[in-house]
Amino acid sequence: MKLHNSYTNKIEDFTPIEENKVKMYVCGPTVYDYAHLGHARCYITWDVLYRYLKFKGYDVTYCRNVTDVDDKILKKAEKENKTPEEVSQFWYKQFESSMKSLNTLKPDIEPFATKTLGEMIGMVKDLINKGYAYEVDGDVYFRVKKFPSYGYLSKQPIDQLESGARIEVGDKKEDPLDFALWKKDEKFGYKSPWGVGRPGWHIECSAMSRKYLGKTIDIHAGGADLIFPHHENEIAQSECANGCRFVNYWLHNGFVTINKEKMSKSLGNFLTIDDLLKKYDANTIRFFILTNHYRMPVEFSDEALSSAQAGVKRMLNAKRTPLDESLDITQTDEYKEFVNAMDDDLNTSKALAVLFELANKANKDDKDAFTILYKLADTLGFSFEKATLSDDELKSVVTRISEKLGEKFDSMSEILAYRKKAREEKNWAVADKIRVAFDEEGIVLKDTKEGTTWELK
Repeated sequence: MKLHNSYTNKIEDFTPIEENKVKMYVCGPTVYDYAHLGHARCYITWDVLYRYLKFKGYDVTYCRNVTDVDDKILKKAEKENKTPEEVSQFWYKQFESSMKSLNTLKPDIEPFATKTLGEMIGMVKDLINKGYAYEVDGDVYFRVKKFPSYGYLSKQPIDQLESGARIEVGDKKEDPLDFALWKKDEKFGYKSPWGVGRPGWHIECSAMSRKYLGKTIDIHAGGADLIFPHHENEIAQSECANGCRFVNYWLHNGFVTINKEKMSKSLGNFLTIDDLLKKYDANTIRFFILTNHYRMPVEFSDEALSSAQAGVKRMLNAKRTPLDESLDITQTDEYKEFVNAMDDDLNTSKALAVLFELANKANKDDKDAFTILYKLADTLGFSFEKATLSDDELKSVVTRISEKLGEKFDSMSEILAYRKKAREEKNWAVADKIRVAFDEEGIVLKDTKEGTTWELK
């Protein structure tokens, strides 16, 4: 298996530290708002890596943190007259719900920053004791120039970074490049050897990674926007505190863009996952993301999502046969093609082509094709289960369709009976109006000799 290592900027053979075991860390969300399509790309990408490593037989420990102490959380708490804990807990639950809706697997370990403060303080103390950090009036800073390799991940030499650095008014740093490990905060802070304060963002991941995975880990992944300064700072403080290499393979996914601009909350051009799921299902969003190589930027558009929707239908509409659990798929050509694609730095677009070929074979009554398709598609996180509505959701749909049609219906079957009568009377205008109303609710009507059925898109 080969992966692109951002640190060396090369595609390298993947060799874990311990045979058959993989320690993997992914930078998680800062919980203060809805997750957007950019988050979906990041967490679906690393969900696929997690699934694939397990598919290959590795014993994987996947750790993804939750940043629940941050300037943005504090600002929201003040604005809404809530505690930071109330804000972070509410938005974490929203994030958790969005991730579940996208069919991403829950990490093995999901630590919260506020529950790992002792380890952060311990790491900052180590850095001070070793001369890599210093305290000024309750703030603690890392001495960047004490770490000669600083800038290697982001390919920015220290002298280049230095030329663009400026000391802000009121700054207490020895050097403009130095970054905060601990910030004085008497209002929302926690007790520490340097007074009441809170951790800098970068130290959080270093401390949580060390606590749950150890001093040196196999894979550290995240979005390309985190390379500098977040991951660069993680490397510096971790390697200075631990006295050893921090990460063997750095992996980064590309941006999601809209009109060639990175999707972000600061630019106000983001689409929330929840809003997107009202229009497209989880399989479609996943397909859209996996059609593109994970390291490349991906341009969002309704056309691209519609194309992905058609691709998913082609795959999921394959003729289904009972799964043959006795079939050893590892001996099949399709399995080998799939593994070759995924082993080539997660070439998911080639892997999807294998799934399409299997769907074609299933439709031509190849007896093994559906079993292979099902198992390989599951490895990419696709679900073959038909989406359903809860009783309450179904009642709401019936109510909305009733309002659109100007009629009173108590059930879905009543609406379908009404449409059947319109069709029998050749009242095509009413029949089409009903079909459009269903379509707007994300429901497809299927007319057969046995009658009309419905299913979610």
